[in-house]
Amino acid sequence: MYVKQLAKLMDVTPDTVRHYTRMGLLNPVRSEGNGYQQYTNADKQRLQFIKSARQLGFSLKDVQRIISESEKGNCPCPLTRELIAKRLKETETLFQETLKLRTRMQSALKQWEAFDDGAVSSDICSLIETFSDPIPKPVTNEVRDE
Repeated sequence: MYVKQLAKLMDVTPDTVRHYTRMGLLNPVRSEGNGYQQYTNADKQRLQFIKSARQLGFSLKDVQRIISESEKGNCPCPLTRELIAKRLKETETLFQETLKLRTRMQSALKQWEAFDDGAVSSDICSLIETFSDPIPKPVTNEVRDE
């Protein structure tokens, strides 16, 4: 099958198929007659694997590492566990940062309820400039050279 056929079958864009091919994640064969790339059922299975891995939060670099480990004849499961633990930790950190941002946004809206709109001043936006962050910064014990 050709790029467009594989893309349609797997519900991705042709550009996605081409990108994965350039990265070496898919390995089509060249047709001798017309030189077009022909994708096989193995490419279809590989693309399904990539989609599943991406849905789990793996980066394309992670996917390359997992596939490479498998192609070397090694079981990629230990690497997969290691990578997903790393991705989970990153996701947890991002989630906590997002919760903090949400709290700041809610606080800003609450603080700004008492302000009038359209007040002209020399400030760019007095709402932002007068905002006081309800989330205290963590205290660090680091010594700074000044």
